[in-house]
Amino acid sequence: MTSELILAIDQGTTNTKALLVDASGRVCHQASVPNVVTYPQPGWAEQSATALIDGVKTVIAEVVAKAGDARVAGIGISNQRESILVWDAASGEPIGPVVIWQCRRSAPKCDALRNDGHADTIEAKTGLALDPLFPAAKIAWLLDNVPGARMRAQKGELRAGTVDSWLLWSLTGGGVHATDHSNASRTQLFNTETLSWDADLCALFDVPQTMLAEVKSSDTRFGVTAAGATSLPAGTPILAMIGDSHAALFGHGVRTPGTVKATYGTGTSLLALTPERVRSTHGLSSTIAWSQQGMVQHALEGNISVSGQTAAFAAELLGLSDAAALSALAETVTDSNGVAFVPALVGLGAPYWRADARGTITGLSLGTKPAHLARAALEAIAFQVSDVYAAMEADMASPLGELRADGGASRNPFIMGFQAGILGRPVVTAAAAEVSALGAAALAFSSLGITMPGVPAADHFTPTMPESMRKTHLQRWQSAVTQTLATDQ
Repeated sequence: MTSELILAIDQGTTNTKALLVDASGRVCHQASVPNVVTYPQPGWAEQSATALIDGVKTVIAEVVAKAGDARVAGIGISNQRESILVWDAASGEPIGPVVIWQCRRSAPKCDALRNDGHADTIEAKTGLALDPLFPAAKIAWLLDNVPGARMRAQKGELRAGTVDSWLLWSLTGGGVHATDHSNASRTQLFNTETLSWDADLCALFDVPQTMLAEVKSSDTRFGVTAAGATSLPAGTPILAMIGDSHAALFGHGVRTPGTVKATYGTGTSLLALTPERVRSTHGLSSTIAWSQQGMVQHALEGNISVSGQTAAFAAELLGLSDAAALSALAETVTDSNGVAFVPALVGLGAPYWRADARGTITGLSLGTKPAHLARAALEAIAFQVSDVYAAMEADMASPLGELRADGGASRNPFIMGFQAGILGRPVVTAAAAEVSALGAAALAFSSLGITMPGVPAADHFTPTMPESMRKTHLQRWQSAVTQTLATDQ
């Protein structure tokens, strides 16, 4: 076995992590710091770009200190996707916040494009439904709302990028402005057929193309660390960059179509590989999973805006300490007593794409207890995944197999058991918690010609729910969703 080590950075919404990984997939050392998300207005969500890179430097320093004399062969980066920022090309100073994926401040821009009849063109070129989730309209918002920004952008003084680009720029001391195909495909400015930034899309969204990063293969040697940028020696190569959900699919070892991956985080992303570029007709995104040595792998994806966060939200509403307490309360009852909770707290993502939708609780009665609400909140996580899974099967016109699960909620046996029942498919959870980081490490190893194995399974959940009960659950859920979408917001 090779003695090479990869430092994997997983820059997520709620945490930034660094793992030192060997070629067997063993995590030798790791560190983590929490990230702060602020909500300055209803529907807005943002982070500090400076705080994010400071967090990356902190976790790198901790891991390097723990590793002692161990030599790091290179860095692999996985990152929260669809979050965007703009910075000064000369100084590297951000001109505003990181407008993160959950933020809906760009909804008016998306509405205007839709009303002008551009939604179909945008989706045809990018595979993405016109929605505030995606970064293109967010860049335009920053340029229009930060004083002087648009004029500076037109002069070539500003750079825009997803979080991977920002980390790369910072780690290389401003030497490289680049991204990979997986992240570029999520911007709504990248044509996934021509594999290039699209001039027409840039014009529609009012984004100067000169701001955007060079797009490279996910396993490219993107650059090297600058002196003093981190605790690593100057010249340490950055060998891979990939969006975190894509990295999780890679980390599970999925390389062929047929298996669906669900990462249960703040939101949930479901990904399934496709043999070729597919345009969804059932509310999903066509995206690029990754690229290796210039060869692009396509996928279908469904993005759920609020998933694991549902548990934290419901726990706070019920006065409970955390999601674990919510789960304990939920398991004191055998069902939700007819209660359904649709967690459209920042709108509904796939397969509905209704940014204006808001959370709804239906089926309340005098017999409703806090435990029923708790159970309905946890069931909602599984119901939303089921909706996306069904849409994937419809787009592919063929049955799909097991669901590979990772992320916080995947460690809850109650949710995973209910998930298997509602899907009518086996659910396999990952033995390692940091599947995205391990996927980035595996991709970095692949750039060195080394194959790292996929993350092994922890538990298998076999569907045991009777079909009649499954249908009853799904009918109740669909009725609640219908009421949510019909409500005049």
